[in-house]
Parts: sequence; structure tokens; C-alpha cells
Amino acid sequence: MFLIVGLGNPDPKHANNRHNVGFKLLDALNRNFGLSKQKPKFKGLLTNGNILGHKCIVVKPLTFMNNSGSCIREIVDYHRVKIDDIFVFHDDMDIDLGKVKAKNGGSSAGHNGIKSIDDSIGPGFNRIRIGINHPIEKDDVEDHVLTDFTEEEKLIVDQVFKRIFKNMNFLIEKKLDDFSSKSNQQ
Repeated sequence: MFLIVGLGNPDPKHANNRHNVGFKLLDALNRNFGLSKQKPKFKGLLTNGNILGHKCIVVKPLTFMNNSGSCIREIVDYHRVKIDDIFVFHDDMDIDLGKVKAKNGGSSAGHNGIKSIDDSIGPGFNRIRIGINHPIEKDDVEDHVLTDFTEEEKLIVDQVFKRIFKNMNFLIEKKLDDFSSKSNQQ
């Protein structure tokens, strides 16, 4: 069983923020793969289903970004999900908009949602980082991640999602380098 997580903030005012790209991806993933309706459970919104023949739990933690780990810990404990069968989609300012990078483990690189998950279950899960660009000024980081995508940026993000879904087989097979490479081809 795989656990697919999208990070974001549940408050409606954050719905279209760059920081919520993980939530946006999961909404699109649920539609693309025809997964069940989201239901509240384990401090998150859960969907169950199959992706490419593999049983998956898909979750948007409702604990706000900085406490995402508590939701993930409950699901991992209840369903006995192996850490390396967890895939977390989240925003990354150090990656260009329209690009994706996947890796297993590593540091949180200052991302509080990832730090929370690391603290709760350890660092051995798979991270799929979706580029949102870096603000020009270092002091503008918080404003940047909490600002909505422009209409032009939304079109780019939609194309990224399509490429991710097209290459989910590499992700499920844990061929993360292949997934990243193929997902970045136009």
C-alpha cells in the first residue's frame, strides 16, 4: 500500500497559494485517476483507491503545513505503511516553476511541513518537490509562498501535473531519477 500526501494549508484563503501546490496536485490526482470522494479521517482528508493497479491512500493533512507530521504519523501507525512507500508532494522555492524533482530522504531544507513529517516518522520517505520559483528578495519568502499563482503560472502548474500523472509508473516503481527526468520533459 502506498501513501500519497500533498502538503498545504486547509484555510480557504490559502487555497490557491503557491504553498498549497501539494493540495492542488492531489485534487487533480483524485480526478485524473477516478479515486473515491475525500473523507475526513486521521486529521486529514483521505481518499482510497488504486493507481496503476496499486492500492493507495491519498491524504491532504488538515493540521496546517507546520504540523503535517501528526496526520501522517496516525495513518502510518494505523495502516502500517512502510516509510519508503510514502510519497509527499510539496512546493519548493529553489526549483524553477514548471520543474519537478523527486528524491528519497534528505533534509527538510527549511520547509516546515517536511520538517514536521521528518520529526514524526523519520526522513526515509519520498519527496516530490514542485518548483514555485524563489522571490527576488530573501525577506519576501513568506509573502511569496502565501501569494496565489497568477493565471499564467496556473497554466504552467497544470502542465506539470499532467506530466506527473503521465509518469506515475516511475514514481510507483521508485525510479525517482527517471520520474524526475521524464516529468520535466515538455
